Amino acid sequence: MVRVNIEKLLKENNRSKYWICNQMNITMHNLNRVIYGETKSISFRYIEDFCKYLNCTPGELFTVIPDEEDEN
Repeated sequence: MVRVNIEKLLKENNRSKYWICNQMNITMHNLNRVIYGETKSISFRYIEDFCKYLNCTPGELFTVIPDEEDEN
């Protein structure tokens, strides 16, 4: 599973979801879909914008968590 660390990075940068939505011109609904893993893909444009506005690298933006099935 891939986790997107947007909320953590927003907190580290003292920013809000509202702020990032305005910067990236996306809806709160679509941002929440990304945050809560309710989307199948994220465009490179969004990845680049998240990194730009959250002052991070793609490696900091995403965390890979092994599925329990993969551990067996």
